Amino acid sequence: MTTKILNRYTGATLLEVAGDNLSNANLSNADLTGANLTGANLTGANLGKAKLINADLRSADLGKADLSNANLRSANLTGVDLTGANLSKADLRWTNLRSANLTGADLTGADLRGAIQ
Repeated sequence: MTTKILNRYTGATLLEVAGDNLSNANLSNADLTGANLTGANLTGANLGKAKLINADLRSADLGKADLSNANLRSANLTGVDLTGANLSKADLRWTNLRSANLTGADLTGADLRGAIQ
């Protein structure tokens, strides 16, 4: 299912990827605005500088993922596992972080204004 997301990066329409295994995928700089990634396995994925505005990542596994400089504005991260993730300089404004596991996550310079915790 990684192809579906990469197609979006190259201009094609994003399809449903909820629950898919995208572990260690290189999605840096990808435009995933509004994507449905509910329950997806993104462990160790590179999402640096990715656009995840209004994305639905409920219950996704983003453990050890690189989300540095990513734009997660207004994304739904309810119940997401962000253990050891790099969120440095990420835009998390108005993001829903209820029940998210941020153990060991790097939030250096992240913008958390208006985030729901």
